[in-house]
Amino acid sequence: MRGSLAAPAPLKTSDFHYHLPQELIAQAPLPERSASRLLHVPPGDAPFADLHVRDLPSLLLPGDLLVFNDTRVIPARLFGAKATGGRVEILIERLLPDNEARVQLGVSKPPQVGSRVALDAGGEAEVLARLDDGFWQLRFHVDDPLEAWLQHAGQLPLPPYIERRPDAADAERYQTVFARETGAVAAPTAGLHFDETLLDALRARGVEFGHVTLHVGAGTFQPVRVDDVHNHRMHSEWINVGAELVAKVRRARAAGGRVIAVGTTVVRALESAMVDGELLPFAGDTSIFIFPGYRIRSIDGLMTNFHLPESTLLMLVSAFAGKQRMFAAYEHAVRQRYRFFSYGDAMLLWPEATDAR
Repeated sequence: MRGSLAAPAPLKTSDFHYHLPQELIAQAPLPERSASRLLHVPPGDAPFADLHVRDLPSLLLPGDLLVFNDTRVIPARLFGAKATGGRVEILIERLLPDNEARVQLGVSKPPQVGSRVALDAGGEAEVLARLDDGFWQLRFHVDDPLEAWLQHAGQLPLPPYIERRPDAADAERYQTVFARETGAVAAPTAGLHFDETLLDALRARGVEFGHVTLHVGAGTFQPVRVDDVHNHRMHSEWINVGAELVAKVRRARAAGGRVIAVGTTVVRALESAMVDGELLPFAGDTSIFIFPGYRIRSIDGLMTNFHLPESTLLMLVSAFAGKQRMFAAYEHAVRQRYRFFSYGDAMLLWPEATDAR
């Protein structure tokens, strides 16, 4: 897609493996959003700093621009049964017109096209097609428009590594405080650390805010199933990089400010909107895949959570901060007992080579 890749070098999925003790996978959020720890990873060989998210204003400068993803998570998990009695789990990937949706199915035996699933919450889901990429297309026969119906019938789709059912607290804490554009089935987790107190402190520091939209899909949890990273096919997600955000980026850069992405979803959105090195407004699908060898040009800093071993997101942050530097940071985080993944702690990264950007 848009962007610039250097000549391919041998790169295996196993190159991005690291050992993570199971007990470091956060199963619930902390009581206070900004109380999470923040690992500061300066460029070069400067030592890491063990801080907290509430310390973020001291790491930024007046005129810096923080870019958030304002997507909102929908209650996208449903359960039902086939006519044969077999149980079905439905995870909505994307809402489509006419009460249709692109979904993942958890089922022992694939359903037949044309068959129907009786939904536990009422109504039926008609199987329209099996798609080439392993997803399915369903039409929902329910009482209301699908998006509205899901608000009371669906279950919040916590990630598979959170080994519990969602509770009432997750309805608030698995959304960012600035979520407004409905359509994601997973939260942009770096944004979960921000509360109004932290946002006020950043404003007082002179930091500016901007927003993009990337509706995170269920494909974000799919593992890389090929040995050679270059052969991985990335899932598609819908993004919107608006003209207002583009203008804010240009003003910040012109005034000497830095553009700092809050989350890998923001990086993917901004890089997808780059044309010949220039950020332009863009709305549509992206399947951009960023891994070492790709030069990220749209941002100057990145705040992100810790990512799964061998995941495309770990590859993205390695492309930005350098693979060796990144793995040293992860080893430090494991030693210091940071909390990992969606409800875990965060890190603030700077590019591997600032003079080349």
